[in-house]
Amino acid sequence: MNISVQDQTLTRKNLVVTLDPSEVAAEHAATVAEFSRMARIPGFRPGKAPADMIAKRFGKDIADEFKQKVIAKAYRAGLAESKLDVIQLIDATPGEIAADKPVEIRFVLDIRPDFALPDYAGLPTEIGSIEATDSEVEQVIEQMRGERADFKVAERPSQKGDFVKLSYEGTVDGKPVLEIAPDKQIYGKVPQTWEEVEGSQEGVIPGLGKFLGGLKTGDKRDVEIEFPTDFPLVPALAGAKASYAVEILEVRERVLPPLDEAFFQAHQADSMETLRSSVRNNLKMQKEYQNKTAQRRQVTDAILSKVDFEVPVSLVEAETQNVLRQFIEENMRRGVAQEQFEKDKKELYEGARRSATTRVKTQLILSKIAEKEGLQVTEGDINAFIYRESMRGGTSADKLVKQLTKDRDQLRAIQQNIIFDKAVEFLVSKATVTTKA
Repeated sequence: MNISVQDQTLTRKNLVVTLDPSEVAAEHAATVAEFSRMARIPGFRPGKAPADMIAKRFGKDIADEFKQKVIAKAYRAGLAESKLDVIQLIDATPGEIAADKPVEIRFVLDIRPDFALPDYAGLPTEIGSIEATDSEVEQVIEQMRGERADFKVAERPSQKGDFVKLSYEGTVDGKPVLEIAPDKQIYGKVPQTWEEVEGSQEGVIPGLGKFLGGLKTGDKRDVEIEFPTDFPLVPALAGAKASYAVEILEVRERVLPPLDEAFFQAHQADSMETLRSSVRNNLKMQKEYQNKTAQRRQVTDAILSKVDFEVPVSLVEAETQNVLRQFIEENMRRGVAQEQFEKDKKELYEGARRSATTRVKTQLILSKIAEKEGLQVTEGDINAFIYRESMRGGTSADKLVKQLTKDRDQLRAIQQNIIFDKAVEFLVSKATVTTKA
């Protein structure tokens, strides 16, 4: 047997294994013997049929199994001698495989990159104060009042914060928007809808709310709307200047509920003091979570900046497809048309590949840190994951366990993600912390 390793790149190798005729013949004999033991041929006890009869009857099956045995033997022997840390087998190309001849088999492998870990203790992180100010508390309470606000008809011109019922019809250079985007009627002509006057949340028609102040029921107004140059919801309107004929059907003002006993009870409080205390505690927990999230991002960014190496192409390609699938699914839920993805296919792929390369590099670093620090997945980690998923998805824990028992690839992916998470938490635990003013 002869084994050699050839470099394609730092992370992609050709493993060339040559088996001697005797080694190939031994695999062929073992394959025929295996079929002889298992074959059922009339007139012969199991394992007693002549070899030539077995070969004639099961010739194709023997040839296929023989080929797989030779390739597997070459692969095992090649890895054992070369000591390559293989991430993925990309291809296996055998020469002619015959029982009395030598054979050369070429394997293309992606291997784990070899790099030295930088010093990862004391990575700098910056967090914000977790104390909630009085103004933040009051702002949240006002938002809570706004959620329970009543809207009463106003016999006056509309003001900021009011909601108006209106109808509108749009044109672009005199052409109805309905003709430009026939499958998006909401952007062309609507007999009635609601819009907040100068609201903080963008409505369906970008910027329409800022033109609705000072109008009363029955008023009409033509407004000019310029759509963003990047408007994936309706690509046909991207960058367009549209004119909308608007009619006000009704004006309603927001009436906030009083800060009384009923309001306190609705928020599990018995007084203004206890409500403020509850809001302050909730804000503190939110800020703690934001700080933790910021620290996790900061330590991964910091460790990425400290080391550079080539990442395996196969891992990047697989992760690129994951990124693209997640992006497309998310945007389709938002209403982005399939045609837009086709139009921007090249830019989407390039962006996804950049993101995937960063992800893969981060995962390889975290994996190496976890190995060095002896971080492992415990039964408690898996149980905690199953509990979280069952609560989040409303699925029974037993059903998830059965699913993971059947799908070993999914289980391995979960274990890997747990290890990555533990490695990030370890980096956070060793980081230096600065609290910004």
